[in-house]
Amino acid sequence: MFIVFVCLCLQATGLHAFSATTSALHVTVKENSGADLKCDYSADFGSLPRVEWKFQNYKGSQSLIYYDGQITAPYKVRFSQYPGGLRIEKTVRTDTGDYSCEVSGNGGYAEITIKLTVLVPPSVPISRIPTSVTTGQNVLLTCFDKEGSPPCTYKWYKDNTPLPEDPTKFPNFQNMTYKMNAQNGNLEFPSVSKAATGNYFCEASNGQGPAQRGQAVLMEVRDVNTGGIVAGIIVALLAIALLCFGLWYANKKGYLPKIPKSQTKKSVYTQPRAEYTDNDGEFRQKSSFVV
Repeated sequence: MFIVFVCLCLQATGLHAFSATTSALHVTVKENSGADLKCDYSADFGSLPRVEWKFQNYKGSQSLIYYDGQITAPYKVRFSQYPGGLRIEKTVRTDTGDYSCEVSGNGGYAEITIKLTVLVPPSVPISRIPTSVTTGQNVLLTCFDKEGSPPCTYKWYKDNTPLPEDPTKFPNFQNMTYKMNAQNGNLEFPSVSKAATGNYFCEASNGQGPAQRGQAVLMEVRDVNTGGIVAGIIVALLAIALLCFGLWYANKKGYLPKIPKSQTKKSVYTQPRAEYTDNDGEFRQKSSFVV
C-alpha cells in the first residue's frame, strides 16, 4: 500500500522516479556458455529512451559495447542487445568485468552496473624456486596462475607435505621461519636456515576444476663458505705482492723505460761586437753588451 501511495503522489505532483534495475547484480557463467545481463528501466524515460552499455575489465580498461543504437565493431560477433538486456552468445575469460547499463530520456538519467565472472579452471602455475641459497639470506619463492577465474589461491609443499600457515604449531616445521601468502602465491624465508632444504612445488586452485601443481624443484641451503672467502683474500694479496715485486725487479734490471730528467736550460752569452771611431784621437764604443 505504501508503494502504491508513493506512486500516486508522484503522478499527482508530476514528479518522475527515473530508475534502472536488474534481476542479478552478479552473473557467473562457465567459459564458452551464454550470458544474459538484464537492465530494466522505468517508464519515466519515455517510449524511446537512449540506452548505452559500457564494459570495464579487471585491469580498469573501459570500452563501449552498445552505443548510438548498435553494437560496436569489436563486439558484433558475440554480443547482441534487446529491450531490457544484453546477450553474450559465447563467453570467454576476457569478458570478466563490470557492465554498466546507462539509460537517459525525458531529462532523466539512471545507471546500473552488473558484474560478470566467467569461470575458468586453473592451469599449471608458473613458479620460481632458487636451487641454491646461503644460510641467513632472504629467499622468495613465487607461484602464479594466469588463466584461472576467479583468481586462484595457492598452497606450497615441501617434500610432498603441505606447508602450514603457522610453522610453530607443527613439530616438523618448528625449525623453519617463513611467511606464506595464499592470495598472491609468495613464500618468503626472511632468514633461511638449513632446515629449509628440500623439494618445493606450489598448487593453484579456484574451485573450478581440479587443482594444478607446478614442477618440484630442489632448493639447497648451504652454510657460508668462510674458508673459501679467506683463501680468496690470501690469493688476492699474494697476486698484488707478486705484481709489486715484478715491477720492482723489472725496474732494477732496466727493463722499464726510464723517465728522462729535466735539465736546466743554459744561457748563451755572446760577446758584443764593438765598433770604434777615431774622432780627434778618442775612441768610443757604439754597441752595448748583450746577454
